[in-house]
Amino acid sequence: MNSNRDVRRAAVDAQTLTWRHLYQLASERLPAHEARRIVERASGRDGHEWLTVLEEPAPQRAVAFFDDMVERRAVGEPLQYVLRRWGFRTLDLLVDRRVLIPRPETEVVVEVAIRELRRRGARRPLVADLGTGSGAIALSLAVEVPRCRIWATDSSAEALGVARANLAGLGSPAAVRVMLAQGAWFDALPAPLRGHFDVLVSNPPYVAAGEALPAEVADWEPQHALIAGPTGLEAISELVEGAPGWLAPGGSLIVELAPHQSERVRRMAMAAGFVDVQVRPDLTGRPRVLVGRR
Repeated sequence: MNSNRDVRRAAVDAQTLTWRHLYQLASERLPAHEARRIVERASGRDGHEWLTVLEEPAPQRAVAFFDDMVERRAVGEPLQYVLRRWGFRTLDLLVDRRVLIPRPETEVVVEVAIRELRRRGARRPLVADLGTGSGAIALSLAVEVPRCRIWATDSSAEALGVARANLAGLGSPAAVRVMLAQGAWFDALPAPLRGHFDVLVSNPPYVAAGEALPAEVADWEPQHALIAGPTGLEAISELVEGAPGWLAPGGSLIVELAPHQSERVRRMAMAAGFVDVQVRPDLTGRPRVLVGRR
């Protein structure tokens, strides 16, 4: 890599280093699609626009930013954290090590929540996103469901800092319908709203302590948002048991879970008094999203 840095330094001195050079250098250490994403981020040009700047000289500050991203990714930091942004449904979200990386499975959770809200047909539906993290679920619902009012809660002040930044960057009238609150699960919700929620939705921790995880997840993502406890069902159990008291009649609880937990969680919801209990599949067909109605 020293030779690459020497070439890069000489190019900078000669003011000839282009975005194409940077892309080629990154591609020597990273997969091509990741190298492209890093060049897009450093250049500020996404999609097809990055092709229009490939022959342009890269500013020195941008080269330093590029170098930092390549080094971080090369030692295993997830690409989403390296870029400090990631797409989720219609949103472009800030993400860093304070929050979980938004995943396609959770996009399905949002889709299920939207369907339940449409089924309810409430004029101004009331929703709580419990354990909001980056705010991915709450902000997606705010944007995609007109007049939806949302409480987004998290026990982590750091996570709420990320959600607050994403809320501020929403740039939409929908942002005024999202309230952020710190606290553990239902403790964060205002008591007068008990029994009034149309939908409670959550992507809680559901990994058991000691369960094997990919290094990129285990070494980088926040453990408190991943590990639920000895069985992996501790957070889900608390949500299922507490939700009936907060839901309006006919309201729905929607919870992301691991596929191997689906039957146990389904029985848990039925024992708590939920009806029409189902576990909906994710994009790969695996059971992923609990739906239970009060």
